[in-house]
Amino acid sequence: MKPVSKSFSSLLKNNDYLQKFFIFCNAFHNHQGSRGQLMKARLWERNMSVVSCSRVAGIVLGPQTGHKNYAKQAMCTSSSNGQDMTNWLWSIYNETKKQTEALIPMITKNSVNPNTIFANNEMSLDDIEIYGFDYDYTLAFYSRHLHTLIFDIARDILIQEHRYPEGLREYGYIPDFVIRGLHYDVQKALLMKIDAFHYIQLGTVYRGLHPVSDKEVIAMYDGSHVPLENMSDFYGKSSHGHTMKQYMDIFSLPEMNLLCCVNDYFMKHNIDYEPVHLYKDVKAAIGDVHVKGILYRAVEADIENYISYGEQTHAVLKKLYENGKKMFLITNSPFDFVDRGMNYIVGKDWRELFDIVIVQADKPSFFNDRRRPFRRVTDKGVLHWDRIHKLEKGKIYKQGNLYEFLRLTGWRGSKVLYFGDHIYSDLADLTLKHGWRTGAIIPELRKEIKIMNTEECVHLMTWLQGLTGLIEHMQVYRDPASQAVVQEWIKEREAMRSQTKDIFNPQFGSLFRTYHNPTYFSRRLSRFADIYMASLSCLLNYDFQHTFFPRRTPLQHESPFWPEQTSAGAMKMPFITHRTTAED
Repeated sequence: MKPVSKSFSSLLKNNDYLQKFFIFCNAFHNHQGSRGQLMKARLWERNMSVVSCSRVAGIVLGPQTGHKNYAKQAMCTSSSNGQDMTNWLWSIYNETKKQTEALIPMITKNSVNPNTIFANNEMSLDDIEIYGFDYDYTLAFYSRHLHTLIFDIARDILIQEHRYPEGLREYGYIPDFVIRGLHYDVQKALLMKIDAFHYIQLGTVYRGLHPVSDKEVIAMYDGSHVPLENMSDFYGKSSHGHTMKQYMDIFSLPEMNLLCCVNDYFMKHNIDYEPVHLYKDVKAAIGDVHVKGILYRAVEADIENYISYGEQTHAVLKKLYENGKKMFLITNSPFDFVDRGMNYIVGKDWRELFDIVIVQADKPSFFNDRRRPFRRVTDKGVLHWDRIHKLEKGKIYKQGNLYEFLRLTGWRGSKVLYFGDHIYSDLADLTLKHGWRTGAIIPELRKEIKIMNTEECVHLMTWLQGLTGLIEHMQVYRDPASQAVVQEWIKEREAMRSQTKDIFNPQFGSLFRTYHNPTYFSRRLSRFADIYMASLSCLLNYDFQHTFFPRRTPLQHESPFWPEQTSAGAMKMPFITHRTTAED
């Protein structure tokens, strides 16, 4: 496809259709949550005709009043001949599609920068004095070899300690089969994606390694809605009275894989089994990999194979340290494991950067249980019995609780920013109960943005929105000829919706969307994280006076006709320095 040669504002001035269609495209980007904004302030000229973005038919037919008049004429001329109406609808379809395709090169140029920090809530780094961090998938990133390791060890524990069939050894970890944020129905042994309104995304329900038909899902759940009382508790766990477990941790990918594989084996061999027992056994096996220290010893023995040294963690910590920021670490991992990893990532002097180091914190209990005191531990793991009256730099502490942490440090409120990868365990209590600012590390974000930036994805998403608008407004024509055309459009739209899922992940789609709605994961992310990013390295693109502004995304009843704010860097805007990461 040839690129648009004219300047875009000139193109808009000379083509009223494109001008109106561009408004629609801008709204499409709002709806997708993309940080790339196509509209510059200079394009908002006083003589722009006011056309509602939701009235996509206006792309071709002009303002709404003109649309109504044209529609009346069309109805009059087609009352005796359905063919006229059919031709008229298809002409609108073809013109809309033509205008969509003409804008693809321009939309593609305004791609989203994967190294941007995105804001759910306004926050200025100038106000932040203290930075806190989780360790796993925040300071330390792991290769896929770690997921394979966890899967293999847990599978073998099932066989050796829980007497599961030897035939399970034929199964291995399946990369890219599952995504984070999925729900598992413990009693029905079904893995699925659920949206922000508790609706199951049809086409994403799996029993074992095979999809369950929409018809069967609707029959089992009497529709596709999951009642609140059946959902997991606050931390995504399946407890008494709950039938669903939500997997929010990156470490949960091997667990979901193993659940699917064992279910698949039992079904393939016609073995009658109790799904609840299977869920508990797999959960226990995965827990043993961590609790018994098997994982830690394996990683420490071959650290270069498991830890990815590409996130520039050292550069981030050094920058914070040199700017006089206080830093602390609160992690569930044991000290030996953290020390070995940080020596590899940062260097032997890593502890000099941190004011406080807390290991084996047992989050999220750390944020709620007031009863557990801190205990000092030596480098060799020897525990001290003395009461802790202050948390000192250079010393290592374990357990404890946040209330004691606040009392001993005085680090309260919005001057503290804590980073973690687990939306519930790391961030929820801090923002809801304690007023800390929170930053979510979402490694999957970089990959999804790169997919969104492809011409294929832009073309698909833009035309999907255009077609949806046509269906919405042309459905009012109830004559058989018009309805036949609209039904053809609906079939095309359904096929495209499946494509939008498959382009991210063939089984479960995007981490952030169920078709057009946000996922349950995305809803929680927007509630519990002030800012989110692909990795801590994104902080290197901003100075410490930078303010993050959330975009004013129009509500459904609001007009979309104002130039919106953009996250700095999202549209190839200059960062403080230009650099590339290992992932670029």
